[in-house]
Amino acid sequence: MNSELFFEDKNRVFRVRDLTRLVRQLLEGGLPLMWVKGEISNFTNAASGHWYLSLKDEQAQVRCVMFRNRNQFLDWQPRNGSQVEVLALATLYEARGDFQLTIEQMRPAGLGALYEAFERLKRKLEAEGLFDAARKRALPVYPGRIGLVTSPQAAALRDVLTTLHKRMPAIPVVLYPVPVQGEGAAAKIAQAIAAANRRAECDVLIVCRGGGSIEDLWAFNEEVVARAIAESEIPTISGVGHETDFTISDFVADLRAATPTAAAQAATPDRATLQQRMQQAAQRLVRSQQGQLQRSMQQLDYLQRCLVHPAARAQQQRQHLEHLRQRLSGALAYGVQRQHWRWQTASRRLIAIRPDLATQQQRQAELAVRLRVAAQRLLSQRQERLDTLAQHLSYLDPRQVLARGYSLVQDEQGRVVINSAKLKAGDELNITFARGSARVGVREAGKA
Repeated sequence: MNSELFFEDKNRVFRVRDLTRLVRQLLEGGLPLMWVKGEISNFTNAASGHWYLSLKDEQAQVRCVMFRNRNQFLDWQPRNGSQVEVLALATLYEARGDFQLTIEQMRPAGLGALYEAFERLKRKLEAEGLFDAARKRALPVYPGRIGLVTSPQAAALRDVLTTLHKRMPAIPVVLYPVPVQGEGAAAKIAQAIAAANRRAECDVLIVCRGGGSIEDLWAFNEEVVARAIAESEIPTISGVGHETDFTISDFVADLRAATPTAAAQAATPDRATLQQRMQQAAQRLVRSQQGQLQRSMQQLDYLQRCLVHPAARAQQQRQHLEHLRQRLSGALAYGVQRQHWRWQTASRRLIAIRPDLATQQQRQAELAVRLRVAAQRLLSQRQERLDTLAQHLSYLDPRQVLARGYSLVQDEQGRVVINSAKLKAGDELNITFARGSARVGVREAGKA
């Protein structure tokens, strides 16, 4: 809208809408983006995510708005009473006719140069890839030694040492003392990180200090510290400031911890959790051993049932021989009876045909004699066979072998010794005789 057209007719009556629109255009077209300094008051965080506030000094105030698409990039939360510097555009909210500033950027007052340096270095290192997640390394699960780069007088050191002692007191800690603020602090921090890598005595390195203002934490925003952390071969944790504080070292380190205490927690496993895991593993091991023992006992019982003692086996053989003798005796008796039946049959046939009685009687007597002789001979043979088997059985009796002068030699594990080449001087042997046993030592072992 051209403002000159409005003023050509001095008698023209403006509508409020036209007037406010004209004023807004004049403000936005006549004033560029500018930095304005003041104190925040009446701060409101609307449900839409937009921020509404007033910016004031000792003599004036102005309404301000910072829309969500702008305030979401701030890593800190404004509060009433905070002194800030805002990059804003002067405008007019036509619905209420209120003059206001539309804020594009906001920073704490007096720290503009530091924030600009912070953002500039952040963009530079990010472009070089120092913030990439792909280059960050995983921390060791069970570090053997932990290094601390901090000030010996810092409260953060006590917090870290206390946390490490509670979580895992057995892990040794190496302190690399450095100043954490002031002139030259950044260079000394970088030198300490480089020294820790040269000495290679730690598995993880914690770079930490407690909270403070941006000036106090500025050593950890220096490029020399960022590059020392990036070049570190030891995985590094950055625990600088409080939870809301962010430094360049946080972005470069392998892990950013919100506080020094959180850094100590991230560097060490929890002893209580490890003890619980060990207890669970021990319980599983005990259950496994018990199960294996029970299976072995069952297998042993099965093998014991299958194993027959030599005496029991000899008893079985004797029972078998007795059974054979009984069968032999029965067979002999049956043979005699059968011959007797045949004799009776023949006698009846002889009587029936009335042969020569004297001749037949003589022949019958001869046959009876032959039968008795044959029966006695057969019985004698079977008896001799039985005696031979009994004698062979006696030969198998270990006690008979020992009675003939032999002995049973066993080593300390109960194994039978049959080869002298396996013996050496000093071995102890157990010798079993027919009567009793003796325990002897080997003085000299001969070749087999």
